[in-house]
Amino acid sequence: MAQLLFKDVNKVYPNGYHAVHDFNMEIKHGEFICLVGDSGCGKSTTLRMIAGLEDITAGEFYIDGKLANQMSSRDRGIAMVFQSYALYPHLTVAENLGFGLTLEGIDADVIDERVAATAKILGLTDYLERFPRQLSGGQCQRVAVGRALIRKVSIFLMDEPLSNLDAKQRVTMRSEIKQIHRSVGATTIYVTHDQTEAMTMSDRIVVMRSGGYVQQIGTPYELYFYPKNLFVAGFIGEPPMNFIRGTVENGHFKTETLDLDIKPIVKDANAIEGKKVVFAFRPEAVEVYGVEKKGAAKPAAKTEGYVISSNVDLTELLGDTTNVYANVGNVNVILKINPHHTPEMGSEFKFVIPHKAAYLFDAETEEVIESGLERH
Repeated sequence: MAQLLFKDVNKVYPNGYHAVHDFNMEIKHGEFICLVGDSGCGKSTTLRMIAGLEDITAGEFYIDGKLANQMSSRDRGIAMVFQSYALYPHLTVAENLGFGLTLEGIDADVIDERVAATAKILGLTDYLERFPRQLSGGQCQRVAVGRALIRKVSIFLMDEPLSNLDAKQRVTMRSEIKQIHRSVGATTIYVTHDQTEAMTMSDRIVVMRSGGYVQQIGTPYELYFYPKNLFVAGFIGEPPMNFIRGTVENGHFKTETLDLDIKPIVKDANAIEGKKVVFAFRPEAVEVYGVEKKGAAKPAAKTEGYVISSNVDLTELLGDTTNVYANVGNVNVILKINPHHTPEMGSEFKFVIPHKAAYLFDAETEEVIESGLERH
């Protein structure tokens, strides 16, 4: 295990492009950290700076209390797993797993022992004599992870390792990587553009925005329920959070078609009087009002919430839930509801947004003003 510390770390390329701005974070021993964000946000660049593959332009980076800015990659105790498997096609699984140890001049008996132990952890024992072309994508990825695991380093770096797998393989590999992390205990930094991977695998998540700006660092729970700004609120969650823009007038959120009393969700409505704000709620937080199907219980209306009238544009049955594409005035919204309470296509219906599920953001700064969750 290793402890990492970033102090105002910046990366500026020779052409002047500022890829990472003032990255500050302490990563504890054995943590699983995910870096997420849109394309060009600097997450892979940050990973490469940790590995020593990119120079740090400004700031300080420490590994276990030692300044690592100029430390060579070999001395950092790091193993990387890349997006591509990068397996040697002419070598067997066993040879691929032990290749790095062979280069280090480790005794063949020790290599065989480590290969066998690593293969057992990854479920590759029956495939040691096969070549990469004889493996599935998921098995190739396990070999790539095993090649890093076998070195017994204190830091694992993973750069979108599951992006080449199909949906089913990704789910399987997510759980396998998490189990490996728990059994090995190495500090892991994992880069992904997939927020579902980040939510299900990490101890903490770093959300970055285009241009290399860190937006929020926190647990999956903190980022989901307490986003600090519009970017994080819209990035975390699937489908994304719904946003409706309006103005605060006399303690009410107003648009051309909405008039919602915001006093139940803010401590001081007078403090934001006249402000342009964004009213937000998550698709899964709502409950349809009065829609009932044969054989299904009629949904109960929420007594403490906003009742909204809408029209159904489209529905998507996903099995356990239904995505309902509706509109509130001229704003399109997505609702995630019980399939037994799905309104008909083209119909008018009402849904309830509980006060505790509503958020207000400042439209200019994009920072959160308050959420109903904080008041209930």
